[in-house]
Amino acid sequence: MTGKPAAERRIGLLNGFAAYGMWGLVPLFWPLLKPAGAVEILAHRMVWSLVFVAAALAVIRRWAWIGELVRQPRRLTLITVAAAVITVNWGVYIWSVNSGHVVEASLGYFINPLVTIAMGVLLLKERLRPVQWAAVGIGALAVVVLTVGYGRPPWISLVLAFSFATYGLVKKKVNLGGVESLAAETAIQFLPALGYLVWLGSQGESTFGAEGAGHALLLAATGIVTALPLVCFGAAAIRVPLSTLGLLQYLAPVFQFLLGILYFKEAMPPERWAGFALVWLALTLLTWDALRTARRAARALSGHRAGADDTTVPPGAGGAVPATAPLSEAEAGAAKALETKP
Repeated sequence: MTGKPAAERRIGLLNGFAAYGMWGLVPLFWPLLKPAGAVEILAHRMVWSLVFVAAALAVIRRWAWIGELVRQPRRLTLITVAAAVITVNWGVYIWSVNSGHVVEASLGYFINPLVTIAMGVLLLKERLRPVQWAAVGIGALAVVVLTVGYGRPPWISLVLAFSFATYGLVKKKVNLGGVESLAAETAIQFLPALGYLVWLGSQGESTFGAEGAGHALLLAATGIVTALPLVCFGAAAIRVPLSTLGLLQYLAPVFQFLLGILYFKEAMPPERWAGFALVWLALTLLTWDALRTARRAARALSGHRAGADDTTVPPGAGGAVPATAPLSEAEAGAAKALETKP
């Protein structure tokens, strides 16, 4: 990645900012679709996302993966699980924004990395570094503080965080590119979503067409709103390091948080500020630890290469060279999940 020209890295960064900027500003879009309810919006998002992605695949002529996928029942099953989980994530997110819970929704994506790590310990039996343990502990304390502040568990945040973390782990196993994965998932979602929209229309409760051409176009635009940031993310992912994308991902919940407070005027009493402060402290620790580990791995790899290139040193004379630190299953899953942000 370091060998890429500066111009390529700049293009990658611009695409990364565009992707996470669009994801961060998407709370401004969902209210425009009222009076459509959250389930109707969700169904349109599924239908039109498939239309948009299929058109994109037709342009770039990338179809070979479909034949490979249909011959692998295990991957198809995982794709179905991913489609179900992201349906829950999308639906809860749309409902939360249009119901005045933008700040709580942003919290879900702040705590998502902590939930991903916790799932790695519980489900994959991974071993955490001390700083990671501290971050997870602080995150758990933040949930307790926020539960007191809200007078209930922050269930919107928890559902969004756990559903997206699960989605990330499943996508890691499926190992499909972002556009292909979205196409496969929305293909599974398509018939149930279309069936619901047809039924809604038969009941006279559909807003598509009943609220004018502008409203219909906005509902159709849900496909572009879903897929366009993914295209920008794909352009960024091949040009900038994963560590940079990991830092950029915080732009989306930051924008959402600021929109919730400054634009939607949601309340932030002191106990909620305290809870968010604990979450941000945990993320600071987690980011610092990840960057430190990445630097150590890079130095170890550089030393290994230098040792391999030095022909004056006989094999075994210099002692063991530290191995690069691989991504854990949970961290790799989180990285894979970055390809499809709700």
